[in-house]
Amino acid sequence: MTTVPLFEIDGLHASTAEGGVEILKGIDLQVGIGEVHALMGPNGSGKSTLANVILGSPEYEVTAGSIRFRGEDVTQWPTDVRGKAGLFLAFQYPQEISGVSVLNFLRQSLSARKGIDMSVLELRLAIMEWMDRLNMDASFAERYVNEGFSGGEKKRNEILQMAILEPEMAILDETDSGLDIDALRIVATGVQEVRSERPELGVLAITHYQRLLSELHPDQIHVIIDGRIVESGGLELVQRLEAEGYERFGAVAP
Repeated sequence: MTTVPLFEIDGLHASTAEGGVEILKGIDLQVGIGEVHALMGPNGSGKSTLANVILGSPEYEVTAGSIRFRGEDVTQWPTDVRGKAGLFLAFQYPQEISGVSVLNFLRQSLSARKGIDMSVLELRLAIMEWMDRLNMDASFAERYVNEGFSGGEKKRNEILQMAILEPEMAILDETDSGLDIDALRIVATGVQEVRSERPELGVLAITHYQRLLSELHPDQIHVIIDGRIVESGGLELVQRLEAEGYERFGAVAP
């Protein structure tokens, strides 16, 4: 019996919607149920473009290939439909939403995701539990989304959203970017806390840094260069990157 991957990208090509500049040039990737995969590569290699294409950003156009989620072709699905189905993206640069509290944002998002209207009290209790686990102050729930947040608070807010919305596949776009060691550990611990509650959750972590991988213990690591995955392997691949850099894999030094 053949097991269908939780998430699969097959021969994916994508270009900018304006100008038609090709960025992704044939990406193949599979993530199984409960697996953690990491994607590494130099600046400009296509990492964040891939994250945005997976969630259907209108800034990019898929010109060939497919994205499949739980066996269904979602390549042409609108972003909101992908989110409701259980795909989640933690942004590299989370946006501020003035006038909307974290509590109200999560209530509306959960209603859209699961079609249930959870009471404010029920949601507040769930949020308070997760904020405690993510080392976040209780007043956080009443603050406007990302307004005045530190870099670490913004990233923890993304993990809080992932915990409350309970996606089935999470894309973490450089969640470790700009974090010090302590904040990184809190975020990584948060991801692992979510996975302990939902062991079937699939994760694709896009990162520059080995330190996140030492916390997440990925099942597989992929190296992307110039819009293509050029090699996949285990943690030994990170050690090679540390020793030899991306030039070893065909990247051109700046």
